[in-house]
Amino acid sequence: MSTDRRVVLASDNPGKFREMQALLGDVNLIPQGELGIEGAEETAVTFVENALLKARHAARESGLAAIADDSGLVVPALGGAPGVWSARYAGEPKSDAVNNAKLIAALRGAPDRSAHFHCTLVFLRSAEDPDPLIVSRAWYGVVVEQPRGGNGFGYDPHFLVESRGCTAAELDAATKNALSHRGQACRALAELLAEKSQS
Repeated sequence: MSTDRRVVLASDNPGKFREMQALLGDVNLIPQGELGIEGAEETAVTFVENALLKARHAARESGLAAIADDSGLVVPALGGAPGVWSARYAGEPKSDAVNNAKLIAALRGAPDRSAHFHCTLVFLRSAEDPDPLIVSRAWYGVVVEQPRGGNGFGYDPHFLVESRGCTAAELDAATKNALSHRGQACRALAELLAEKSQS
C-alpha cells in the first residue's frame, strides 16, 4: 500500500463528498475527479459488488487507498427498484428531478409506500487488497408524493422520516448525518479503521 495518507473517494457526487468528509473527518478524502479519474462502469446488480468495482478502479488508477459507496433507494412495492440504478433510474443524463418524477408515477395508487435507503461502503488499502473492509446500513421511511425541503439531494425531498415527521430534505446536515444510511455506514467504517490502525 502507498504511504500516501490520502484516500481517493470513488465518486464525483458533491453532495456525497460533503457528507462523507464530514463523517470521516480523520480521513483525507480526495474526490476521484480531482485526480483525473473517470468513474468505473457500474455493471453489477448488488450494492456491494458495485462498491467493490468502484473502489478497485479508483485505487488502481490513483495508486492510493480507496473508499467507495454504493447506495440507493429500495422500494419493496417496486420490486426493490430503483435500487442500484437509483442515480440513473430515469436514464441518462442523470437527473434528480426526473428520477423523482418517475418514482412518484410508479408508486401512484400503491398501498405500500415504505422504502429504505441502503448504503454499502468499501475501503481498500490497494487495488489488490484481498480483505476489504465492508459495511452496510439502512435508513427506513416512506415515500411521499409531494416534495418537501430544500436540503440534501437525490430522493431526499420525497423520503419521509416518520420518527421526525419530516422529509430527509427538511433535515439540517448534522441531523441527517446522525440518522442516515450513509451516516451509519461511515461511523461503522471509521470504527473499523480505528481498530485496524491499533492492531
